[in-house]
Amino acid sequence: MRSKIFPFLAAVLLFSCQESLLPEQTIFQDLSTQEGLTGKADYLGSPFSAAGDRVYLIGHQNGQFPDLGWHVEGEMGGIWLHPIKLMDGFTASLSLGEQTYCLDQAKTFTNFPFSNLHNFPLEGTGIEVERLQFVPDGKEGMTIFFRVKNVDKSEKTVQFQFNAYVDLMPVWLGERTGMIDQADVISFDEMTNTFSAKDEGNPWFVVWGSGEGISLSPQEELTCTYSPKGQGAASGFTVNINLPANSEQIVPIFIAGSTESELKAMSTLADLRKNLESDWFAKKRRYEALAELSEIQIPDAELQKAFQWIRYNTDWLVRDVPGIGRGFGAGLQDYPWWFGVDSEYTIQGLIATGRKDLVYSTLELIHNLSEKENGNGRIVHEVSTNGAVFNPGNINETPQWASTIWEVYRWTGDRDLLEKYFPSIEKGLDWLLRGNDKDGNLLADGYGMMEIHGLKSEMIDVAAYSQKAFADAAKMAEILGKTDLSKSYQQTADALAEKINSDFWVEEFGSYADFIGTAEEALHLIDEAIIRADTLNKPWAVEELKATKAKLSTLPKDQKQGFVLYHNWVVNTPMETGIADPEKAKIALATAKKYTNPFGTFVTGIDRDEQAENEDGSFAGSKSFSYTGAVMTLPTGVSAIGENNYGNPDQALDYLKRMTRSFGFALPGSMYEVSPDYGMFTQAWNMYSFGVPIVRQFFGIQPDAGNKVIYIRPQMPSTWEEASIQKVIIGDNEISLSYVDKSGVLAIEVEQTQSKWGISIEIPEEFSKVKILGKEVSADTQNGYRRILMTGKKVRVEAEK
Repeated sequence: MRSKIFPFLAAVLLFSCQESLLPEQTIFQDLSTQEGLTGKADYLGSPFSAAGDRVYLIGHQNGQFPDLGWHVEGEMGGIWLHPIKLMDGFTASLSLGEQTYCLDQAKTFTNFPFSNLHNFPLEGTGIEVERLQFVPDGKEGMTIFFRVKNVDKSEKTVQFQFNAYVDLMPVWLGERTGMIDQADVISFDEMTNTFSAKDEGNPWFVVWGSGEGISLSPQEELTCTYSPKGQGAASGFTVNINLPANSEQIVPIFIAGSTESELKAMSTLADLRKNLESDWFAKKRRYEALAELSEIQIPDAELQKAFQWIRYNTDWLVRDVPGIGRGFGAGLQDYPWWFGVDSEYTIQGLIATGRKDLVYSTLELIHNLSEKENGNGRIVHEVSTNGAVFNPGNINETPQWASTIWEVYRWTGDRDLLEKYFPSIEKGLDWLLRGNDKDGNLLADGYGMMEIHGLKSEMIDVAAYSQKAFADAAKMAEILGKTDLSKSYQQTADALAEKINSDFWVEEFGSYADFIGTAEEALHLIDEAIIRADTLNKPWAVEELKATKAKLSTLPKDQKQGFVLYHNWVVNTPMETGIADPEKAKIALATAKKYTNPFGTFVTGIDRDEQAENEDGSFAGSKSFSYTGAVMTLPTGVSAIGENNYGNPDQALDYLKRMTRSFGFALPGSMYEVSPDYGMFTQAWNMYSFGVPIVRQFFGIQPDAGNKVIYIRPQMPSTWEEASIQKVIIGDNEISLSYVDKSGVLAIEVEQTQSKWGISIEIPEEFSKVKILGKEVSADTQNGYRRILMTGKKVRVEAEK
């Protein structure tokens, strides 16, 4: 038993006397200096994660580990080392005299950027317990700390018990790669004072133990037990703790795993013990650096905080799996693996917030998985962490890949990136139309973002993203010297733009169509839509759909046209991509506002009713997992981007504020996939929904890194008189921007590390009196904006009307 006791009430005195602190004591001391967000009592029975790039833990905020998730039913929580699970969870207890207290009803939960803390005050005992989780970067293990505090004036002796519930099992779709789960066997080694568990049929191991000098007594009789699903096994140990008055003892639990050997797991366990303090501070420094990238100061404190934590959220989702690759998953707890489309959206926000490292590794991963599975340029949709492909790709993902590569090039200027991925873009765009456009009208058939059964005709989002893909591919082809191909791509893009604004526009509804199909196809879908609306008790939608059905019944069955049936969010993609005619965009954006609630945009508009604007509480989801009735962050972000594209930053801000209402609603520091508290409790594409409107649109940063020019055209909400952003990484340059619009004076100042880069500051033409600081290269007026191109370390434009 470790003899050193740390009196927490005398911490300052001990520190001043230069007494050496144990690593775990240093960690708790450092934690008190960090920003933490405390959750709501009502949501202690909901999930959280302690995450690393190799290992993560998912449990409930109250300290329990119930069966969670539906992909592998009841098995998506616990401790994971992808592509295997290590443990379902654990229980812990304290025995004081004849009374045992289970540590499974935390009174508070506090989330920190890279750790989390549960507090268990054992009322009437004079004892308080805190549980802290930490997962270091790049290591196949984690540490859990139990800090037992005697807040009484009398000495106490307590017995601490820890029970590990092992469940070594494969990830979803494991059977496709020969990963067959078998029973687990646990053993204890008295020489090393550690436990070890193995799956009987596989070289999968998990090992655990405590700190040096803490003697573990294995226990056959477990307290505070529970019965998780699976073929796992459980084992416990006790530690006797003597606590003088006003003192504390920290019991660290180190857990490590391996998919290869027990020796490797034991080596990781030793590493965790030896480098505990250095691992903590290395991760702290990395998160501090992460927070500084594209750091904003805006008048809206809650939005500013949400944007900061969304960057942490994305980091929680990084999965690094040996032999397959490194990239961020879509969301926790049920989508920890990789998706093509989720990556394509998220990367556009990530590259604008300085995460080139993660962008490049994820691009490499998605590209390699797609080439291995398809080989024809088609981008995969969903791949488990064992490399098993569930869906080889929806139609929209392939054109979105082209636009993603173009966006990354704009921020990096990396010609090698274009040369590396352009062949896949060529193949993909050929596959898009050659393999999926049966009638040769340039509109590919098949599922887009809306995976509603049967809704796989010529979808509006596929058309909008295809148009943008061909336009972006034309620019890339020109840079790479493929002039004829560039012209061909641009012709296709132009033709698609015309079709979107003619064939897809439905004047009657003031909206772009969900899809183009035959009247027969529409009649089949409308019957299902009526059933859905009726089941959800949406009488207005039933009435509208029946009226539409009556009109369709008069049309020839094979007549093709655009149909508005579901009012799906994807009808806003022409505004998101900026291809909508301005007058149509104005009408469509106004229509889109009808399909919202206080948290944002409905996935499917017919799910809305007249009570929607009052629905500001918990989301009432179905018993089985479903997106029916959902308001989601991605559709809301698309609405915000569309509003900004057509000069409406105030309305864009309204959508961002709606999304921000769900920030910390259930999990402090995070934002659910379905607003405010349903589905994935952390979601990658939130980075798109916030990063693009804030960095690229409000601050107006539009890079052309290939030509070493950065275009700055701020489009701030009218209530934002001052705003700034620091450390925006563009190519080998770094800029900071400040914006002031007060008392009729507009001032925009940009500092950069590469003085020879061009900074083009663009201001509305009505500002006639202009002062310039910096070396002016050129100036002109275009589309109602005065553009001033300058060079220098610091450039500034002041203007008055």
